[in-house]
Amino acid sequence: MLLRQLEYLSALAREGHFGRAADVCHVSQPALSAGIRKLEAELGVRIVQRGQRFEGFTPEGKQVLQWAHRMLAEQDALRHSLSSMRGGLTGVLRIGAVPTALTVASLLTTPLHARHPGMQFSLESLSSREIVARLNEFDIDVGMTYVDGEPLGKVRVVPLYRERYLFLTPQDGEFAGQDSISWAQAATAPLCLLTQVMQNRRILDGYFAEAGAAVNPVVEADTVQAMYAHIASMRLSSVIPHAWLHSFGVPDGTRLLVLPRPTRSFHVGLVLADRTPESMLARALVDVARQLDMPGELDRALRRHVTLSRPHDPGDDHADGRVPRAHEAAQMVREG
Repeated sequence: MLLRQLEYLSALAREGHFGRAADVCHVSQPALSAGIRKLEAELGVRIVQRGQRFEGFTPEGKQVLQWAHRMLAEQDALRHSLSSMRGGLTGVLRIGAVPTALTVASLLTTPLHARHPGMQFSLESLSSREIVARLNEFDIDVGMTYVDGEPLGKVRVVPLYRERYLFLTPQDGEFAGQDSISWAQAATAPLCLLTQVMQNRRILDGYFAEAGAAVNPVVEADTVQAMYAHIASMRLSSVIPHAWLHSFGVPDGTRLLVLPRPTRSFHVGLVLADRTPESMLARALVDVARQLDMPGELDRALRRHVTLSRPHDPGDDHADGRVPRAHEAAQMVREG
């Protein structure tokens, strides 16, 4: 059995197509097919279901694929260990991140690359559920996702920051003149939000439900870039995590309003498969994360973009379930 044959199998699982898998492996399609057939002959089982095109894996093939992923991961771990002994890490660190966290990934990858110039990075936008699946399949080395919400399975967790939310809306829209807004009010605006396959959207839907409201967005998207483009072009509003301000700021013609703090907030963090050998590249990323004050970095971005000009009126004091005034919003920014 050759590791190259296992690489063919892993590429076929990712691509779901013989031709694309061959391109990824830089071989011809007949060479890839021949390599997989040779592996089947050696193991004495049929691995791939074949018809006019690739139709998936047999039950035995799925078992072989799991071992292939594990063996390839161990090969990578060996290479990374040896490169570290030679004086510096090299190789590709594969990061899968939910869209809300992808905006701050550069806070980790930039200092890591400065320490290890030979490292390369592959970043992919994934849902939280996809991240867990891809970790288990050895398809990514580390995830950036919510770490205290939905089940993650057997993983190591490194919390990074607690997410906070703001309302992004046109400057001259229906909420002009306000510094803050309730969740129920926000639900009445024409909205652009992430799709429901994203955990961030499920979290927001829960917050709206707590306020007795439901949302029916004008636009749903699976990337932050697509959301910002539609917010600007269609004059929509959105509820955004404060982490987005680090990379995207506040688009021209829009402003931020403060939302009441929800009863529960969620941590975003790194998740790594709990297995040995540990990826040295992922470990290096964790080392950077533990030395970085990411909450402080994001708070500074938040303070740069939130303008609170409304003076304190003693009559603004209120009971639970209310809209925060300017002086309270400023306190929210300070407390984090």
